[in-house]
Amino acid sequence: MIRRAYVGTARRLMSAGVGMMLAVTVAAADAAEAFTLTSPGLADGATLESAHAASANNCGGGNVSPALQWHNSPTGTKSYAVTIFDPDGAKGLGIVHWVLYGIAPSVTSLGSGAAPPHGSVGGTNRTGGTGYYGPCPPVGEVPHHYVVQVYALDLAPDALPAGLTRDALLAAMKDHVIAATSTVVRYGR
Repeated sequence: MIRRAYVGTARRLMSAGVGMMLAVTVAAADAAEAFTLTSPGLADGATLESAHAASANNCGGGNVSPALQWHNSPTGTKSYAVTIFDPDGAKGLGIVHWVLYGIAPSVTSLGSGAAPPHGSVGGTNRTGGTGYYGPCPPVGEVPHHYVVQVYALDLAPDALPAGLTRDALLAAMKDHVIAATSTVVRYGR
C-alpha cells in the first residue's frame, strides 16, 4: 500500500514537472516573440541627447526624432501608429510630441531625423502642427519622461484621416489595436 502511494505520488510529481517544464518553455517562446520597441543606442529609461530636443524657444536642440525599431509584429497587422507623450509636461496634464499613423505593415523602423515613411499620416502635436516636436522641459525641473509607443493595428494605412490629435487617434484605434509596445526615455535641462 505504501509502495502504491509512493508510485502514484512520483507519477504526479513527474507529470507536474513535465507540465512545469512545458509551461516554462511556452512562456520563454512567447517572451522571445513578444512585440517589442527599441531605440538604437538608447536603453529603456535612458536620457535623450540634446539633438532630440526642440530647436525653438531656447530649448537647445536640433528637433531630431529618435530612431525607433519594432520587432515581432503580430499576425494580422495592417498598419502601425507611433506616439510620443510626456506625461510630466504641462504640470502633469501631459504634452504630445509626436503622432504618426497609417504606417505600412512593411515598415518596422524609423530612422533618426528621417522623413516619415511614404504614405504615413502626421497627426497633431503640441504646437498644432504635424511632425516630431522635441522635448523642452522647463530648466531646473526633474527630467521628464517621454513614453514612446508603437501600436500594431488591424486598420488599413489609409483608414484614418490626417491631422488627428493623440486623443482622437486613441479613440479611433479603439478595438483595432492588435498589440502595443513602448519604451520610456528621459530628458531634462
